[in-house]
Amino acid sequence: MRNIFLFIRRNINFFTFLILQVVALWFLFSYNRFHRAKFLGIANEMTGQINSQYNKVEDYFTLKEENRRVHQLNDSLLNLLPRNFLRRDSSMSLLQDSVPYDTLGNYRRYFSRPATVVYNTVNAQKNYIQLNRGSRHGIRDNMAVIGSDGSAVGVVVNVSPNFCQVMSLLHIQHTVSVSLKRTGDLGTIEWDGKDPRYLVLKRIPKTVEIKNGDTVLTSKVSFNFPPGYMIGTVTDIKLDNTTGMYLLKVKTSANFYNLQQVHIIENIEREEQVRLFEETKKKIEEAKKISR
Repeated sequence: MRNIFLFIRRNINFFTFLILQVVALWFLFSYNRFHRAKFLGIANEMTGQINSQYNKVEDYFTLKEENRRVHQLNDSLLNLLPRNFLRRDSSMSLLQDSVPYDTLGNYRRYFSRPATVVYNTVNAQKNYIQLNRGSRHGIRDNMAVIGSDGSAVGVVVNVSPNFCQVMSLLHIQHTVSVSLKRTGDLGTIEWDGKDPRYLVLKRIPKTVEIKNGDTVLTSKVSFNFPPGYMIGTVTDIKLDNTTGMYLLKVKTSANFYNLQQVHIIENIEREEQVRLFEETKKKIEEAKKISR
């Protein structure tokens, strides 16, 4: 305490000057409109800059929570897309369908759930993605997965109570039915195990007019993916003379190097579709045996 008083005593002239200077400035800004306006303008500018820097720091530490809220909002909006609904043909039916309908009478075909990537590989020939959603969240095998930008990512192949394993499009055994947006022609997309940025589109006949930049989408004949989601764009066109089909190089729309937030898409009627497909194959095989 004694040292504080000694310090003040040694610098009494400086402190007296500061006090008088503050009083003089107070009189100047209080009784002079011009100087008061100038002072307030400078003060507002300084506090504005300080607040801006503070907000930037605060925003940085809240990015994770903000990203989560935006992803949930996107998932809610994704569930409202018209492509998730179809109009039920009820002309020959007297029963009320139990599947939820929208306000226009279209029934829900697909349902989306948000998820976060916890593990991802891109450099192997058989790449998988792990998400933080499992059976306790309603996740089952064969559900489609799309990125936060609406691009196709993969299909769920295994589920635990809290996590699920997704077969990425970057898997040499994974094929997806796709269509060209401009022409509507169907083909299959797969990965050749080389560059994670590119896929190979096959089974497009040479009679189809193909252009670089053509958009490739998920098709209507897939049991897993809803139609119309982005796969990528054509970057290279080659013709396989042995088959008469194109081999198209497609740049992926999804950035597999930086997957963070995704949506898991459930085809509500998939089991019925697959059961009908399998029963049809069995029925045809039995008919062949009888005919022999």
